[in-house]
Amino acid sequence: MNKYELAVVVSAKLEDEERAATVEKVKEVITRFGGTVTDVDDWGKRKLAYEIQKMREGFYYFVHFESDGTCPAEVEKRVRIMENVIRYLCVRQDA
Repeated sequence: MNKYELAVVVSAKLEDEERAATVEKVKEVITRFGGTVTDVDDWGKRKLAYEIQKMREGFYYFVHFESDGTCPAEVEKRVRIMENVIRYLCVRQDA
């Protein structure tokens, strides 16, 4: 089992319930493909480095999970098409 970190930037235009539902969907996708979510860091609303889809701010979440090598690719496929997710990045954490 490898450790991964998924950084997700969610649209700042969403209400609290919609934002929480988006993060829950991301966690469900991870568990559906055999991953185990260990931690979710909520960094709150931050200014983006550059404008994306006419937005200057977004909510940052860092989802830490453990899984085998095939899970991150499947998670990225699903997160890519979520309309409330502006940007994402999944990286493997070294031991």
